[in-house]
Amino acid sequence: MAEPQRVPPVNLVAGPGSRKAVRPGDVFTLRLVDGRHLFGRVVAADLPRERAPMPGANLVHLHAAVSDRPEPDLSALRPDALLVPPLFINRLPWSKGYFRTVAHHDLRPADLLDRYCFRDTTGRHLDREGRPTTHAEPCGTWGLAGYLTVDREVGRALGLPVAGHAR
Repeated sequence: MAEPQRVPPVNLVAGPGSRKAVRPGDVFTLRLVDGRHLFGRVVAADLPRERAPMPGANLVHLHAAVSDRPEPDLSALRPDALLVPPLFINRLPWSKGYFRTVAHHDLRPADLLDRYCFRDTTGRHLDREGRPTTHAEPCGTWGLAGYLTVDREVGRALGLPVAGHAR
């Protein structure tokens, strides 16, 4: 039986990749196939295993603001205007060119959610440090996302096609 093949992202366009380390406060763009741009912000970078679902994970916000230009309107990058719940992500979106860092602005308390909530595979709710907490919205997944997950979640949030596995 043949292995299913991964379908490439259908909503995100890759540009030049980068191996540069990401830092908290980095602002990045995701280019959609229609030429518009979404923006994200790194909240925490290269996290240890005790504070993330996988060592080296980065905690990011993906914002709902959409622009025709790759330069972000920082006033639109607010924690109350997220496109999807916060994500723990690996480095592949940057190294493959799906995320492109376009600015850096040190994080302020106003850039962060008051409470972070993630649901693990057993149904428990955890805060951004991996400690048990009660449910809060938005509530993400305590798991590592990659660029295909981002493509799928962006597609769902914007009503765009969703990539899957070829059959």
